[in-house]
Amino acid sequence: MKWITRQGIRVNRTATCWLIRRFLDPEAEFTFVPADQVASMQEEIGATGFDAPGATYPHKDEQGLCSFTALVRERLSGDPVLWEMARIVQAADIRGQWADHPAARGLQLISRGFPLVTNDDHETAERAAFVYDALYASIKEDTPSNMTGETFEREEREA
Repeated sequence: MKWITRQGIRVNRTATCWLIRRFLDPEAEFTFVPADQVASMQEEIGATGFDAPGATYPHKDEQGLCSFTALVRERLSGDPVLWEMARIVQAADIRGQWADHPAARGLQLISRGFPLVTNDDHETAERAAFVYDALYASIKEDTPSNMTGETFEREEREA
C-alpha cells in the first residue's frame, strides 16, 4: 500500500511510518512531499495521506488527534501498549501538549535531531524505527497482561 506525508519527518510522521510498517503494512511505500501537495497527490497516486492538510489522516483531526493516535484508535485499538505510545506521540507532536505526558519532551527532542543525523526522510523512517521499537518494548514490559486497549481507552476517558 502507498502512503504519503509531508517531507521533513519528525515526531508524528516518523512514529506513524513505524506504526504502519510494524502493525498495518510491512511492505508500505512512503512518499514525502511538500505539505501543500499531499492532498492532491494522495488522489493522484492512490495513496493514503497523513499528517498534512487535506490528508486522509490530517495533522490534527476533528477530535484533536494526530495521525498516529487516529490510526491507533481506528485500526489497532486492542493494543494497550500502542494506546500509551499514542499518548506520548500526541503530547510530543501537538503544540501546547508537552505537559500531557512526562515522556513527550524527550521524544520531541530526540525527533528534532532525526534530520540532523540522516540524509533524507526514508533514512529517518528506517533508523528511527529503533527508537519506537524500544519504546514499544519498554511500555509492553510494564503493561499488565490483563489490560486491553479497550480497558486503557476507558481508563483514559475516566481520568
